[in-house]
Amino acid sequence: MSIRPMSGYDLKKTIDESVGHFWTADQSQIYRTLTGLVDEGMASRETVVQSGRPNQHVHGATELGLAELDRWLASPMEPQPTREPFLARLFFADRMPAHEIRKLLHARRHDVTLQLAALEMIAVPAAVPENVTETEFVLRMATLANGIAHARAELDWLESIERQLGELAS
Repeated sequence: MSIRPMSGYDLKKTIDESVGHFWTADQSQIYRTLTGLVDEGMASRETVVQSGRPNQHVHGATELGLAELDRWLASPMEPQPTREPFLARLFFADRMPAHEIRKLLHARRHDVTLQLAALEMIAVPAAVPENVTETEFVLRMATLANGIAHARAELDWLESIERQLGELAS
């Protein structure tokens, strides 16, 4: 919405195609949040009448909403609790037979490989698009590069674990 006015559907699609590798939201959460933002005066809502389809509700950030975004961007970051279910499983995986540990690692490698492929499929324009500033472009590409770097690092790390476990079996 700070990018351009959007419907809840368009916002979900934009999240999935741009920041989904580090920030997810389900459709019902998006609609609840948009309603709250409108109620608080931080977003506007315009109904677009469509023939043969339900009306579309397009939301845009208000001056108050943009000011709140600016405040949030400048505020100190609070430490966030980290929960990594795969790491919790790996921590206790010594209770499993070796072949089950290998299956666990293989499944994770498969998932991360799919994530990496999805990130690498995101089309990066050769030049800064007309409706985007150079700063916006650089920062958005930086988040994509971060996701790719993390996925590649995790694949390297998984390979290292598999190698170490293989040496234990020898």
